[in-house]
Amino acid sequence: MSVVTAPPGHASTYLARAAVTAPSAHDTPPWLFVADGDRGVELHADADRRLLAGPHGRDMVISCGAALFNVRLAMRHLGFKPVEQPFPDPRDPAFLARVAWGAYARPTPDEERMYGALRRRLTVRGPFLPDPLPSALVGALREHANEEGAGLHLVDDSTGRRDLAELVRAGEDAHRANPERSAHPSRWSRRLTRTRSDGGPADVGLLHPDRTCPAERDYAALTRMYPTPPRRWPARTGLVAVLGTDRDDPPAWLRAGQALERVLLAAAARDVVAAFHTQPLELPPLRDRMRQTLSAGEYPQMLLRLGYAPGGRAVS
Repeated sequence: MSVVTAPPGHASTYLARAAVTAPSAHDTPPWLFVADGDRGVELHADADRRLLAGPHGRDMVISCGAALFNVRLAMRHLGFKPVEQPFPDPRDPAFLARVAWGAYARPTPDEERMYGALRRRLTVRGPFLPDPLPSALVGALREHANEEGAGLHLVDDSTGRRDLAELVRAGEDAHRANPERSAHPSRWSRRLTRTRSDGGPADVGLLHPDRTCPAERDYAALTRMYPTPPRRWPARTGLVAVLGTDRDDPPAWLRAGQALERVLLAAAARDVVAAFHTQPLELPPLRDRMRQTLSAGEYPQMLLRLGYAPGGRAVS
């Protein structure tokens, strides 16, 4: 569980409770929050929850960035401007940010809508409804990513989607063929199925991962017992996008996490849910191919689908 070192009722606890609703890689919340007196909170990475699948801790920092955005959003909901200082101690790379209370300012309607979506945001498995997202919403989501220093690159042509599906397939096949690589996420998914208490189903790992395109994670090793899925779902992928940054270092990963959560909350405020397919991002050769063909030369940090869920399978 996430650690919050602040007395009950303290403002820092309020911020941390908003922060921990953020998504994290394989549901491994890798963050620690420390109350900074009455000034705000500190965000630290918990290296014990770093995944084997995430080289250099990239996925860990992105997850923490998503939580950091929620801290900022909770401050805005209370009517204050957050003052963010990323990586305040060069000697401690796990000390990701300090966020202090700034001047009073009313939250904007967009900020209030995103705050209201904190506990409605869902990640799903499977196909979406065929209804396309409104073009105005798609444009707004791209602007939200830009506001956090990232780009949201749409994969909306048949060639791009085919190439992306092949990259996901190659990444998933590599993970399934390497027990050491897949063991760590499976351990966390087993913990997830035992302890879910937020309304998500307890059998999130029991859906055959090859029923969809792109392929899903094989958390429960179902493909070893059932190589072929009993049936395939319709190929309704929704809006497919790659979130990218101009650099590929911890500050860029932290920005990417904040951009990701901002996009997810802005989408959730309009009843749009997301699905993640991160397999090729965890293998450098495949990630390099994504950068060359699908993210306009930016470093890909997240691959996601966005759409309307048909009573979908919620996983976070």
